[in-house]
Amino acid sequence: MTYELYIGDRSFSSWSLRGWLMLEKFGLPYNTHEVGLYAGTMAADMAHLAPARTVPAMQTSAGHVLTDSLAMAETLVENHPDIDLYPRDPAARALARSITAEMHSGFMALRDDCPNMITHVWEGFVPSDAVMADVDRIEALWALAQSRHGQNGPWLFGDYSLADVFYAPVALRMTTYQLPVSAASQAYIDEHLSDPAFLTWREASKSETYDPWPYPMDLGRLPWPDVNHS
Repeated sequence: MTYELYIGDRSFSSWSLRGWLMLEKFGLPYNTHEVGLYAGTMAADMAHLAPARTVPAMQTSAGHVLTDSLAMAETLVENHPDIDLYPRDPAARALARSITAEMHSGFMALRDDCPNMITHVWEGFVPSDAVMADVDRIEALWALAQSRHGQNGPWLFGDYSLADVFYAPVALRMTTYQLPVSAASQAYIDEHLSDPAFLTWREASKSETYDPWPYPMDLGRLPWPDVNHS
């Protein structure tokens, strides 16, 4: 069973990263297709995937089209019951599903004020109260997951799960905008920054160029951090 995955620009598309991670991190077979999210060709590139209009989108070997990252995740859980995409413990699984769904539907201030980009760090960004309220809620969820179920590894539930997939771009946004977080949260963010899969994704993004630059800000730029856990 090989999946066909459709993604946008790696530099900016946080949802595309989620779609890719849920296949890459769990060793599922897939082919990647890049669509013109910023080139203006996305509708034509995805016309054969109706009703899909956004990335990521995934087509199964049976030809079924999934048009949303959470639908993709739950389909993979159904198709691969032998793989621990969510924790097997019922309590951990319930919490993982809950915080994944909350990320999928919430934190709009963080999304709106802090567009995803993995090219550099903005210097001097001042977050709004609404953004920091989102950050506080996210940190509380991370701490809850790790205190209850994360003792046996560096991820939210010890081993890597779909919850980490969905919070990966959140960790990256916190990095890009230098949002203040606790030491425990920063350690979790660093796991994402040094994860080999993310490093592969970021390396591929370096070939993307833009003129004009999407999401401009009148701020200085700092280099993307080099976090090494080896």
